Amino acid sequence: MVDPGARAADLADSEFDYDYLPVTDQSFENALAKARNGERLTVDDGVELLTTGTDVEGIDPERKELVLEAADRRRAEVVGDEVTFVANVNNNVTTACNTGCLFCNFKDTAHQFESDYEQDHAGFTKTPDESKEIVADAVDRGVYEVTSVSGLHPGLALNEEHHEVLDPDDPEHNYKPPEKYETDPGTYEEQIEAMASTGVHVHSMTPEEVYHAQRGADWDYEHVYRELEDAGLASVPGTAAEILVDEVRDVICPGKIDTGQWMDAMRAAAEVGLPMTATIMYGHVENEMHRVMHLERVRELQDETGNITEFVPLSFVHQQTPLHEQGVVESGPTKEEDELMIAVSRLFLDNIEHIQSSWVKYGDEFGLKLLNCGADDFMGTILSEEITKRAGGQHGEFRSVADYVEMISAIGRTPVERSTDYEQHRVVDPDERPLGPKLGPRADGTPLLDDDGDGSTGSSATADD
Repeated sequence: MVDPGARAADLADSEFDYDYLPVTDQSFENALAKARNGERLTVDDGVELLTTGTDVEGIDPERKELVLEAADRRRAEVVGDEVTFVANVNNNVTTACNTGCLFCNFKDTAHQFESDYEQDHAGFTKTPDESKEIVADAVDRGVYEVTSVSGLHPGLALNEEHHEVLDPDDPEHNYKPPEKYETDPGTYEEQIEAMASTGVHVHSMTPEEVYHAQRGADWDYEHVYRELEDAGLASVPGTAAEILVDEVRDVICPGKIDTGQWMDAMRAAAEVGLPMTATIMYGHVENEMHRVMHLERVRELQDETGNITEFVPLSFVHQQTPLHEQGVVESGPTKEEDELMIAVSRLFLDNIEHIQSSWVKYGDEFGLKLLNCGADDFMGTILSEEITKRAGGQHGEFRSVADYVEMISAIGRTPVERSTDYEQHRVVDPDERPLGPKLGPRADGTPLLDDDGDGSTGSSATADD
């Protein structure tokens, strides 16, 4: 088990001796010309655009605007003026985790969940029946999708066969039998089946989770994803990517799978036929070269599979994380860096149609601005949210369809409710009443929440996309 606080303290006074630095032989002007012409960009091109030129210190405001304009034009050419969103709920199964990532304050050390632990803690674990109840209520309200991303509980296994294989005396297995814990989380298959039984689209099982679901067993990722698909898994969130450069992963998440393993898991999901997203979590200890190398790996994966439905840049929320608390980082990225990350993602990822702006990470006003920097998707309703909130996020937990229509229409764009895989679309008429989702298995246009008569209230539930 990695102690994130101790590791962050060790890093606080050190400088990172990276092999990859934001240095290129390209010029900003040449990179911008290639972007405007729709040519496939190199890593050096991407670095020049992301830095607004390595020949100048800091971000040049005039050059930045040129990059944003190029990205917005590309967005209009690729997807037009529609801004999409999905009606979804988050149901994180457990916060128990021993991975020790330095950017995370979502997890709770797993031993706190054991039956003989006597102190109070803020964590939770849900049984499959509890997950089913939460998701069934959300489906009744009209959601299309449940997003479920959880900690790596040592008692979680793929299925009963996996429990028989795992050895609690082998530290490499990170396993203790579920009876050791106050709450039995069931198995991954039981959790997926419980949520899927409601008719919802289950978006779950990141590469890190699927690694956990095959640890200690003679199974590959494809076997695990096929078993989970049979249980009801419908698509895969490409989180746990952070930065897909191992010299950065070795700093911020040494207990996680490496870049190659993440790529292999995503290839396996694609081989099974599961749609998937891809993410980047930026603005901590990495540099611009690392960010563009990450984009290149995502682009290569899409060249291979064609299975990535959207790319999701995630701005690092620094408060209440070990990296910040131990003085390794003072803050997350600046707004200028956020704008450029969205824009360069649009320009570099020429094989992925949809780029997301996250109102949870960026807030409403700035999130809307990013829709004019290359993004075209504005996330989901998220009836509940936990991960970003625990890290100090301040931008709320719920977004109604009425909110979406008002905000998207205000910037002159067209609000569109979508399915998780973007195969279903519904243009929302701002004049229709009531304003609620219609694509979910039990959606009929009724607002998800109706405390004020228009579905614009927040939720007291907890959990993240």
